[in-house]
Amino acid sequence: MPYSPSGFFCDRLIRERERRDGEGSVTKPLRFNGQDFSTLRQECLQRKGLFEDDSFPATVESLGFKELGHKSNKVKNIVWKRPKEICDNPQFIVGGASRTDICQGDLGDCWLLAAIACLTLNEKLLFRVVPQEQSFSESYAGIFHFQFWRYGDWVDVVVDDRVPTFNNQLVFTKSAERNEFWSALLEKAYAKLHGSYEALKGGNTTEAMEDFTGGVTEFYEMKEAPKELYKIMKKALERGSLMGCSIDSLVPARFETRTVTGLVKGHAYSVTAVDECRPSQLKESKVRLVRLRNPWGQVEWNGPWSDNSKEWAALSKAEKEKLQHQSAEDGEFWMSFDDFKKNYTKIEICNLTPDALESDKIHKWTVSVNEGRWVRGCSAGGCRNYPDTFWTNPQYRLRLLEEDDDPDDNEVACTFVVSLMQKNRRRERKMGANLFTIGFSIYEVPKEMHGNKQHMQKDFFLFNSSKARSKSYINLREVTQRFRLSPGEYVIVPSTYEPHQEGEFILRVFSEKRNTSEEIENRIEADHPVPAPASAGEESEEDHHFRTIFQEIAGEDMEITANKLKNVLNRVITERKDLNTEGFSLESCRSMIALMDMDGTGRLNLQEFRHLWNKIKQWEGIFKHYNADQSGSINSYEMRNAVNDAGFRLNNQLYDIITMRYANENMNIDFDSFISCLVRLEAMFRAFQAFDQDGDGTIRLSVLEWLQLTMYA
Repeated sequence: MPYSPSGFFCDRLIRERERRDGEGSVTKPLRFNGQDFSTLRQECLQRKGLFEDDSFPATVESLGFKELGHKSNKVKNIVWKRPKEICDNPQFIVGGASRTDICQGDLGDCWLLAAIACLTLNEKLLFRVVPQEQSFSESYAGIFHFQFWRYGDWVDVVVDDRVPTFNNQLVFTKSAERNEFWSALLEKAYAKLHGSYEALKGGNTTEAMEDFTGGVTEFYEMKEAPKELYKIMKKALERGSLMGCSIDSLVPARFETRTVTGLVKGHAYSVTAVDECRPSQLKESKVRLVRLRNPWGQVEWNGPWSDNSKEWAALSKAEKEKLQHQSAEDGEFWMSFDDFKKNYTKIEICNLTPDALESDKIHKWTVSVNEGRWVRGCSAGGCRNYPDTFWTNPQYRLRLLEEDDDPDDNEVACTFVVSLMQKNRRRERKMGANLFTIGFSIYEVPKEMHGNKQHMQKDFFLFNSSKARSKSYINLREVTQRFRLSPGEYVIVPSTYEPHQEGEFILRVFSEKRNTSEEIENRIEADHPVPAPASAGEESEEDHHFRTIFQEIAGEDMEITANKLKNVLNRVITERKDLNTEGFSLESCRSMIALMDMDGTGRLNLQEFRHLWNKIKQWEGIFKHYNADQSGSINSYEMRNAVNDAGFRLNNQLYDIITMRYANENMNIDFDSFISCLVRLEAMFRAFQAFDQDGDGTIRLSVLEWLQLTMYA
């Protein structure tokens, strides 16, 4: 998807300022769409009206963009109603929120509902997402709010209580209690967060689990699961972790199809309990059991330990009560742990912190969060299979400073978890966005380069293999993996599998001990700010020849205007077949004059023109070096090195902007654009230095001065 440079960076600056003000935390979440729940509710109460959310209206636009949109027959008979129009005594929560309050409707969001069911097992987590003291009686104004973790920040999402119905029945998520609406409104808030109900179709349970907790997820394939999986699952539930599982279907057309045992392929289940029992006929061993829930609220396992199976007859009444056994078609069922491993293919555990579940100790983890983006033609280099561009990906320096505290482990190592999450792909699905295939690699930094914050160049990756990497590149929202490496400095390189794919991401690094990760950013500086042209001294023969040419060009007034400069430069470069350019524009020439015009006449005198001429010759040499294929242009990925060679050290955001501004649709930069870019950089550095009178690298500008600075270049 294309990006607006100004829009992206303005949004990023706003978010950073909000974080400095303490917003984005659990206690002070950001206001989604700028809507403040308390203010809006108070306004409605004062005017004695019900809230109507114009930012997520009760229309087909909020339903979807394709299957549920304008062209769909599904929406013809859908009517948006408030709960008081659906039943006589609507309640927000009836008898406490429980997993039976979530029954799937006509939307393929079982992954979301499985996560909500897990959420109900932990009241503290539940009421962080679903704030209490909301009702249809006291201070009712048709407005509710919910809180989600969203790419490093907590956001508060406001909705009105109009929900889609058909024949006076909820179309999407509903509760087993007809007059209970918290789960339906939670689903609506989550749909608003992602742009529409249809945006929630299809997903991974861990996505919602993390949006409810801000935690980090680890995956286990059953065929590769550790021997202590049962112990891991039990400890995870004890620590408040959310857990889901599924059965992979090799044939997409068979997704959500029932097996003879009552299980559903390609469908998300919640793991709601792990326990043991001892049937009366077994004197010694215990039977390990797992309790699961189908978000449909029906269709259950019919094998051993299912609701009505004979195995329950061998348990005492006390054992049955401990396991809360009941025979009901509610989508929840028990099965043996062995059958669980045989039938399910994948389990996902979302930990509130990445505590090592194999250990009996709970560690205090630290986390560093880095926002980044891949920009086509600049920093979207693809994986290691593309060595010419891989090095241009964003790079993050990881410093492992302290080893783990583990007296039973003689190895000197640091444990950390890397989580790479791509942003906003679900919300942008209506514009054609799909999940990228993503992954990351970790390289050890040689000791002689410790503390060096320079972006690692292509040769480093050509001659050094990765120290660790994500298990695979995969098209999930998030890729997570745990590592143990020796103390030292490393570089993490997140990337899409293929180059040229644009998108935003968030990279989180969790560590047990004091470790840091930060984006590698060059210090912004110029090696040689533009000096004033030298005053005339004794004239050499070469100088005399140059003066003669200048007189022919400039005429009697001995000054060159932008139009004259355009004519002379284009006459010269049209003779240079290796540059393959249409010539300089008048605007480019005006920028060159603005750069070199020291006396403010808007024209160039002899010294100024000679200084510009030498600059262009120097930059032409750099251009020719990177135009190795004689195509007349340089690849935008090489622009970083070309700009460095010209004496400028910029950060990654500025390289992104340069690519978006100067590269053509084929991600190439021609000679005119190359010179224009360097002229603008020189001019901006010189203008900044004029304002930075004390030389501390910081300036304070009025609006007029800011306009002067930006217009100058």
